[in-house]
Amino acid sequence: MLRRAFGVLVAAGAMLLAAPLTVLPASAAGGVQPLARAHAHNDYEHERPLLDALDHGFTSVEADIYLVDGELLVGHDPEDLRPGRTLQALYLDPLAERVRAGSVYPGTRQGLQLLVDIKNNGAATYTALGEVLRGYRTMLTTYHKGKVKPGAVTVVISGDRPRDLMAAQERRFAFYDGRLSDLGQGDPGLIPLISDNWTNHFSWTGEGEMPAAEREKLHQIVATAHRDGQRVRFWATPDAAGPAREALWRELVAADVDHINTDDLAGLEQYLRAVDAGQAAA
Repeated sequence: MLRRAFGVLVAAGAMLLAAPLTVLPASAAGGVQPLARAHAHNDYEHERPLLDALDHGFTSVEADIYLVDGELLVGHDPEDLRPGRTLQALYLDPLAERVRAGSVYPGTRQGLQLLVDIKNNGAATYTALGEVLRGYRTMLTTYHKGKVKPGAVTVVISGDRPRDLMAAQERRFAFYDGRLSDLGQGDPGLIPLISDNWTNHFSWTGEGEMPAAEREKLHQIVATAHRDGQRVRFWATPDAAGPAREALWRELVAADVDHINTDDLAGLEQYLRAVDAGQAAA
């Protein structure tokens, strides 16, 4: 089942984020077929950050960063930070190498969303990040004076997001991760993604039948976001293997949620490939 890319078409009079393009068939050499819905939560905690996710076909990955002595170090908590584990070393440099060789996924035009979660000193960290991203601008989706230029990698800022600073910039190399409170406000040139905590908005976590009112709410959220050229992601969904997780994933797919959040790379890959093959349990 081919899905539209998680970029959006540019409509007249609107600033629409046209990031990664539609997936083409995998190369004859047998490259990994990308999975448009797969998002690697806390990707840096895997043995091979970024690379494990790409091997499983993920098209969106998440990296938490701290600004420490001028460096953008990757880790969930301050005690996890290590010299050399920078955003450049773990993510930007490997992605740049792939893009120089042709594309993030060989044999396809599929791009990647890099969700960067700022953990400290929001404005200062974002400013430092902007200077770093400038050096990678040829591979990035960029914003300049109301126009979005799509690239192979789209950086979206989550966590401690300096919204006013980002909105005031004439040129940006990154975009803003919105919340459900931003739904319906449009402006995908700033906010191409709407993310939120599932448990703050839904009581159902996969056990039994999803309440009809909650299913309708989910579908309405997605429809509103897609109308405005935005994508949708939820975190804090069940992630332990079992019927509850699969039931919730099934509802997310049915509602056309753009990014499914997981720490279990192999589990989500298996599920989504079964969906694509029409073999997922009803």
